[in-house]
Amino acid sequence: MRIDLHTHSTASDGTDSPADLVRKAAAAGLDVVALTDHDTTRGHAEALAALPAGLTLVTGAELSCRLDGVGVHMLAYLFDPAEPALLAERELVRDDRVPRARGMVAKLNALGVPVTWEQVARIAGDGSVGRPHVATALVELGVVASVDDAFTPQWLADGGRAHMEKHETDPFEALRLIKGAGGVAVFAHPAAAKRGRTVPESVLAELAEAGLDGIEVDHMDHDPGTRARLRGLAKELGLLVTGSSDYHGSRKSCELGEFTTDPEVYGEITRRATGAFPVPGAGGA
Repeated sequence: MRIDLHTHSTASDGTDSPADLVRKAAAAGLDVVALTDHDTTRGHAEALAALPAGLTLVTGAELSCRLDGVGVHMLAYLFDPAEPALLAERELVRDDRVPRARGMVAKLNALGVPVTWEQVARIAGDGSVGRPHVATALVELGVVASVDDAFTPQWLADGGRAHMEKHETDPFEALRLIKGAGGVAVFAHPAAAKRGRTVPESVLAELAEAGLDGIEVDHMDHDPGTRARLRGLAKELGLLVTGSSDYHGSRKSCELGEFTTDPEVYGEITRRATGAFPVPGAGGA
């Protein structure tokens, strides 16, 4: 089995619609794909309606968190999307995205970059607006060569010249909410240092003690040495190890299935979940 547990669609900051994403996942030879858009489950219905035969969909979301000034992403799998507490927190995070993006546009204008809110809104479309949409605007204007080049201290990285804070959940609170909604929690790309500061490994130990299920080890932002170190840490802490593409369509260079999760780990994730269950495709529209 080929299992990719971290992808994004146009419901947040990917470039493929949810329907196109699941079709591409099947064409890429995946057996299981998780749709984990940022702080939203809005793409799930479309993905399920289009789910090809032979592909199983794991519903999920990537929750925006912050601890001691460090951005943290928590992958939530197979939770009940209607559970009130987690739903309210996701809405709170999403509602802060627009003023945050407008603030980044204002900061860029002050730096002499002629980006406009209308440009960013056009790029975001119906998705939850975020930094990748602002980064894409910078690419369109020729300010940077790629989206990744915009995530630097010069521009949009945490603490960067045009960065703006937004409401983000404490990861321990996110963990409590995910568990309360019957979900499974995996810490996304915990050592992706090129994105900015990362939390110390002691925090992973504290989260493991609080009920964290796993960490995303095999990821494009982890070099081989980092992956080996994290795999050892996961074993020491009794955490599951996942691998994923973090696919965003054309917005990033990674491909579907670039990294994958072991079938036994996937089976354990599905056993632990009580809020929802994986959905096998029957041949979508």
